[in-house]
Amino acid sequence: MNEYQNIPVVILCGGKGTRAGQLTAKIPKPLIKIGDKPILLHVMKIYAQHGFSDFILCLGYKGKFIRNYFKKNNIKKWNITCVDTGIDSLKSSRLLKVEHLIKSENFFLAYGDDLADIKIKKLLKQHLLTNTIATITAVKTLSEFGVLKIGKGKLITDFKEKPPINQWINGGFMVLNKKVFRFLRYGELESDVFRELVKMKEIAAYKHLGKWKAMNTIKDSIELNLLWKKGQAFWKVW
Repeated sequence: MNEYQNIPVVILCGGKGTRAGQLTAKIPKPLIKIGDKPILLHVMKIYAQHGFSDFILCLGYKGKFIRNYFKKNNIKKWNITCVDTGIDSLKSSRLLKVEHLIKSENFFLAYGDDLADIKIKKLLKQHLLTNTIATITAVKTLSEFGVLKIGKGKLITDFKEKPPINQWINGGFMVLNKKVFRFLRYGELESDVFRELVKMKEIAAYKHLGKWKAMNTIKDSIELNLLWKKGQAFWKVW
């Protein structure tokens, strides 16, 4: 699939990350470290290991810190373009502001805080075969809470600590055809644009059966760092 190696990776890095609490008071969430590197770099390495190293970073909240990080570290083996897409912009608006940079028929879209042991080329291959406007990686995650099973007499008959949820969720790691730009003015990406594509039967799911975790909260950051420290970082590629 060498002919597809020039497909760019657009990464959404502009959100305020309010659920991460004090961690985002001074830096944007994509710069929160897992081990000794920002989570954003971990995400980028997932793509780079498969040969996709043309990155477009959609900056917003404290975007200058991300820009300065890459300027300071001067990662020459990757092509990195940073674009200020506004502090309060919707994801759809951020994408519209980088449309002019996307020359290929398809492009990757990722969140700056999702990690997985995903096979990027398999995701791309399915997208090209289904020929839809969008392909989203679907994952199953664990419940945040213990689940009780209650029997007769209100007695608890089973207790499962954070069991798997028997539902697919949006795990990010998307592939979009440039036709998506026609629909971005419908509203927000997930709640409006993707719903419209559902109606048109133009959006497919790539079922990722491996491991996946998002970093939304301080607790998530702690858990990811523990995995890294223990040598159990399932997404690690270096």
